[in-house]
Amino acid sequence: MNFPYYIARRYLFSRKSHNAINLISGISVLVMTILTAALFTVLSVFNGFESLIVSLFNSFDPDLKITAVQTKSFDLDSIPEEQIRQIKGVAFYSPVIEENVLLKYDDKQYIATMKGVTPAFFKISHMEGMMVDGSLVLTEQGQQMAVLGYGVASALSIHMGNVFRPINLYVPKKTKKGIAVTAQNAFNIKHVMPSGIFSIQQDFDSKYILISLDMARELTQYENRVNAIELGLTEGTDPEQVRMELRKLLGDGFEIRDRFEQHAVLYKIMKSEKWAIFLILTFTLVIGAFNIIGALTMLIVEKKKDIRTLWSMGADAQMIRRIFMVEGMLISLVGCVLGILLGFAICWIQYKFGVVGLEGSGTFVIEAYPVEIRVRDMISVFITVACIGWLAAWIPSRRIHKNALWASSPQA
Repeated sequence: MNFPYYIARRYLFSRKSHNAINLISGISVLVMTILTAALFTVLSVFNGFESLIVSLFNSFDPDLKITAVQTKSFDLDSIPEEQIRQIKGVAFYSPVIEENVLLKYDDKQYIATMKGVTPAFFKISHMEGMMVDGSLVLTEQGQQMAVLGYGVASALSIHMGNVFRPINLYVPKKTKKGIAVTAQNAFNIKHVMPSGIFSIQQDFDSKYILISLDMARELTQYENRVNAIELGLTEGTDPEQVRMELRKLLGDGFEIRDRFEQHAVLYKIMKSEKWAIFLILTFTLVIGAFNIIGALTMLIVEKKKDIRTLWSMGADAQMIRRIFMVEGMLISLVGCVLGILLGFAICWIQYKFGVVGLEGSGTFVIEAYPVEIRVRDMISVFITVACIGWLAAWIPSRRIHKNALWASSPQA
């Protein structure tokens, strides 16, 4: 049997002559348990929000998006379309035109981003589950239709039941010398009927109106030019593998971004916030570890007689220090394990029953705080608490050395 562990375990679970040491040891375990549970729970909540945002963005963003590096638009003849379609794993292919547009509906006006797409776009984006009214239709019996974000529809006070009032789209005309400035021919104007309203996320809902690619070409005078090509991949396909093949076909003149790179700043902010909270709670754990330092210091004072006895029996200072190091680590690890179990229970209850709701939950896509437990975070929390516990145990135990033992001896 490991002798230092045996003695440390006896010290931890046996009653001391001073009840204050028992109390401080118990408080130390309780503090580490609560702080560990808080750290684990907060990380799980951040994971839940991250997964929620990713799932919402995945409802609109393609798996891969191809754009020109130096220009806003590019000619479709400049890329090998058929070869791209034939790449293994590419399931859907949709050219896209995006341009700012002035919308007018009755007496209301709104500036939005017009996105001209093909029907394949809806297979790429999986927007079916995000519709709050109407359907995903771009043309119906020769009539041009539009699918609007909830924020755009609200700003224009659009009612899906009104089949006689179209939405007017205004895009500035482009000439060889720039933009036409006369009032009569300054804009390309088209009329569409609203076919559906989607609600994904505020950034999308208040920004986009989806129309057919052909109408977008007429409004922008792009003819065979597009702003991007969006690709949908079959399930299980590695996006990085497809991207490597696209780079070979397209060269350096095009940029190929996956879903995370399309919103790189947002995801970086989310990661930064998560680890900032992790560091703040880690500092809280460090403060809580002072309870361990106090408990070990008082225990060393109480066990001086036992320490001299062990020294007389042949134990050196290193072994005696190891006993109290193990004692401190036991306090930390017991609190850590209990904290992880408590945090896991809290997260499971929240996931199952949604006990803690969001204020004004009627305006959100969820009603309660989301949680997602990840093994990586569990390991990170365990390692962090173990390191803090080791440091808290090392500080008081390092004072145990031969001179201190003889100085505390009755013969000294």
